[in-house]
Amino acid sequence: MEQYTCIIVDDDEIDRLTVLSFVKKFPRLKLLGVYDSAVKALEIIDKEKIDILFMDIDMPNLNGLDFRKKALHIPVCIFITAHPEHAVESFELETLDFIVKPLKLDRFSQTMKRIEEFMEIKLKATLFEATIGGDTIYIKEGHEQTKVKLHEILYLEALKDYTLIITSHKRHCVLSSIGTLLKENHFQSFVRIHRSFAVQKQFVKRIGTLEIELNNSILIPVGRSYKDNLSLIA
Repeated sequence: MEQYTCIIVDDDEIDRLTVLSFVKKFPRLKLLGVYDSAVKALEIIDKEKIDILFMDIDMPNLNGLDFRKKALHIPVCIFITAHPEHAVESFELETLDFIVKPLKLDRFSQTMKRIEEFMEIKLKATLFEATIGGDTIYIKEGHEQTKVKLHEILYLEALKDYTLIITSHKRHCVLSSIGTLLKENHFQSFVRIHRSFAVQKQFVKRIGTLEIELNNSILIPVGRSYKDNLSLIA
C-alpha cells in the first residue's frame, strides 16, 4: 500500500494535536513533521517530497494562504480553519478540501477518501510528450512512463472517463476522454466512427455500412451518427 507523506501546520496546540491524532489513525499517511508556524514549515518544503499539507490559515507572520502560494508544487492542500470566509480564496490555490473547525474524525475520514481518490486519478493520469519526430507519446502507467509509437496504435476505445489505446500487442488505459484525445495534434490521423471508437486510417482494410475491418481482422462498429466520417478514411 502506497503511503502519502504529509506535514501539519497550525499555531494552535490543541488543533495541531487533534490533526496529529487523526493522521495516526490512517496507515497511508506518513507524517514528516508538525509545525506551529508556517515560517518554520518553509524549511522542509524544498528538502522533502511532500504529498499533503494539512494547514491552518490564520497564523502570524505567514498565513496559510500565503504559505500555499509558496508551495504549489505540493499536490494536495487541506485547509483546516475556523474562518470559513477564506473558502473561495483557498480554492483558487488548488485546494483539495476545506474543513471548518472544530475538526471531527468523520469529517477527516471524508477528506481521506477524497485524497485517496485524487491520488489514484493522479497516478493514472496521462502525460503526453511529443518527441522530435512527432510520432511518440509517453503514457504514464503507475510510476513509469511507457513509450508508444503513434503509428502502432490501431484504434481508441472509450471507457467512461478513460480511453483504451490499442496496439497490436498491448492495451494502455489513460485518464482522458476519447473526445479530448482526438483534439490533440498527435491524433489527427484518427477518425471517430462510433461514440466509443476511433480508428487510425492507415489500418483500415475494409469499410462496411455497419462496421469496418482493420488489419488483423479486427471489426469495429460504425455508429449511425458517425457514418459521414467514413468519407474521411478513404
